[in-house]
Amino acid sequence: MNKYYHIVTYGCQMNVHESEKIAGILADLGYKSCGSVNSADIVVFNTCCIRENAENHAFGNIGMLKKLKSEKKDMIIAVGGCLPQQMGKAENLHDKFPFVDIIFGTHNLHKLKEYIISKSCTKKPVIHIEDDSGIICEGENPCRTSYPNAWVNITYGCNNFCSYCIVPYVRGRERSRKSENIISEVKGLVAEGYKEITLLGQNVNSYGNGSDEISFAELLRKISAIEGDFRLRFMTSHPKDFSEELAEAIASCDKICKCVHLPVQSGSDRILKAMNRKYTVADYIKKIEILHKYVPDCAVTTDLIVGFPGETEEDFQSTLELVKKVDYSSAFTFVYSRREGTVAAKMAEQIPEEISKNRIMRLVSLVNGLTRKHSCSYVGKTVEILCEGYDEKKDMYLGRDTYGRMGYFKCAENAIGKFINLKVTSANGISLIGEKV
Repeated sequence: MNKYYHIVTYGCQMNVHESEKIAGILADLGYKSCGSVNSADIVVFNTCCIRENAENHAFGNIGMLKKLKSEKKDMIIAVGGCLPQQMGKAENLHDKFPFVDIIFGTHNLHKLKEYIISKSCTKKPVIHIEDDSGIICEGENPCRTSYPNAWVNITYGCNNFCSYCIVPYVRGRERSRKSENIISEVKGLVAEGYKEITLLGQNVNSYGNGSDEISFAELLRKISAIEGDFRLRFMTSHPKDFSEELAEAIASCDKICKCVHLPVQSGSDRILKAMNRKYTVADYIKKIEILHKYVPDCAVTTDLIVGFPGETEEDFQSTLELVKKVDYSSAFTFVYSRREGTVAAKMAEQIPEEISKNRIMRLVSLVNGLTRKHSCSYVGKTVEILCEGYDEKKDMYLGRDTYGRMGYFKCAENAIGKFINLKVTSANGISLIGEKV
């Protein structure tokens, strides 16, 4: 059977890894990967609904397949992920795009194979959204696409209910995988030659909470003890669960990268309370101080939201001051996106778009200045990077150091998957340029 699949992925690293799982299911059915929807016999949209633009982008791209579907009637179109998991969205998708064959949610991705078989045999559309059952599927066989990095889920779902966030409603309650299954998966990946393992979860450092599992710090220690030449990263952390034990583990385990993503979201206590973040600015600063006590040179990155309902100019100025104080290595910055079904969507004092745009521009300017400063501090130094790809436009290989900074270099031979000593000759803001030594 010469049939082909194409997967369109939106959103976070969790979705990227789940698309690898989808690819594994399709490969098991005999499909092969192809580079475009036009060549595909099945197209799967793995969607995101964290922000409105991601949802709109997915709707637009699904709609564009109507004409192609009319020409290729046997082509299967499937839509899964967070978007259809929202209450009422699966029905909305079916009404808006009746040519879509399969609609499934976040809790039943593992059943995609049977949905495809059902559609192929009966020619009837399959619409199946499951409530959170708490099930964790093991024994999956993803087609990994991000060598030398491998994603490994350690938790699913979230219990935090930040007032702006749709994740608990579409990903369900937090649950942790068994540590022996995680460790076994990582051992297998290292044996296969993967050089960087990234642990994934909506809140990785709450791993094991409410269960008889080991702590996240202990899990890191056990993974770090696995024999082999590899690095270990994790994302994303919640400040309220960042512990001194975790800081000690980062310091004592050489394989753990010295870069921590710790989303603060706002520098205003009033806004943090409205966001239901469960910490104050002082609490957050204390966590940063604990981290730097054990890992003085650890790079810290963050997420920041501007334009949250009720945010005043004074609140925004507090965010700018916090960014300066922490001196972030880099940051992801966002304008608040109103999500139906969240507490924040019903709040008064929604911020006008022009004010949010002005604030995000000022925040980005500050963050870019800090990022440029950190990059420039590398010039003249030699650092170890793990080569993870090749940029055809630049005609250069690229990879990151332990602090997460991207470096580019020329090389006559394929360097992907190798640790390279890079002498940094210049910096262009977010990344480094250097020579292999």
